[in-house]
Amino acid sequence: MDITRLEDKIRGKLSFFPAKTRRVAEYILGNSPEIAFHSISETAEKLSVSRAQLVRVARMLGFDGYADLKKTLKKNLLNQVIPSSSEDAAFNQNSDTALNLCRIEHANIEETYRNIALNYDSVRNFCISARKSESIYCMGWGISSMPAEWLYTRFAELGLKSVLMRRGSLSLMEQARGIGEKDMLIICELPSYVIEITEAAEHIASRGTKIAVITDSPAAPVCEYASMNFYVSDNSPMFGSSLIGSMFAVHVLTSALARDMGSEGRRALKEQKESLNDERIYHPSYDLRY
Repeated sequence: MDITRLEDKIRGKLSFFPAKTRRVAEYILGNSPEIAFHSISETAEKLSVSRAQLVRVARMLGFDGYADLKKTLKKNLLNQVIPSSSEDAAFNQNSDTALNLCRIEHANIEETYRNIALNYDSVRNFCISARKSESIYCMGWGISSMPAEWLYTRFAELGLKSVLMRRGSLSLMEQARGIGEKDMLIICELPSYVIEITEAAEHIASRGTKIAVITDSPAAPVCEYASMNFYVSDNSPMFGSSLIGSMFAVHVLTSALARDMGSEGRRALKEQKESLNDERIYHPSYDLRY
């Protein structure tokens, strides 16, 4: 059963369901990623219902049980990445590649915005965790190292102690040895997902370190070890993944953090602006906005 048919089936039955059953069905309608990737105990606790109630609702919707419902939702979610244009179309001389890419990137920002807006409590938790952390570690590999490096740069501009982790002379696991429970780790992970990233995240999570992840899907293996997940859209017919959504998320998260820091944030940004007026390094600038 595809997601559209399931949603239509739920809407058709809502008016006939008892109140508690209707509340579960409505939750399934608006929260399929949570249903797909959270345990039955987590969902039951969130809805204040029994696990048996969730099983009954799944069977009322035509599934063998709750596990069958989760499997169907997960499969549908993983098949939802449908780019507006394929690579073949992008190379088609009759197609306007530039305009097609503009439409796709606009959609990436819109989808990323919706994901952040629906999960804004995580933004607040991100700000709280970043301010409380002794050090903030930013991890990325390959294309994902670019948003990770921008995160590191933003934290440095805000006067926060930050460390950039990416593959070099030391493996990520070797670099992870210095991370403690009072620190925070932020992982940027776009496809293809890296085994070393996942193993390092598992090792760091075992120490009680707060982990936030910026990724494209709940299916990213590293999500299992995160306390905060920020989902971005990365559709692109060229170069694999687009960075527009992840960079947008970095900008939003660090801007929210700067404001949450209050006078400390204002002072840090003022100092950063003043450094850009250093004419020993930069050409004179007028009306510089920062």
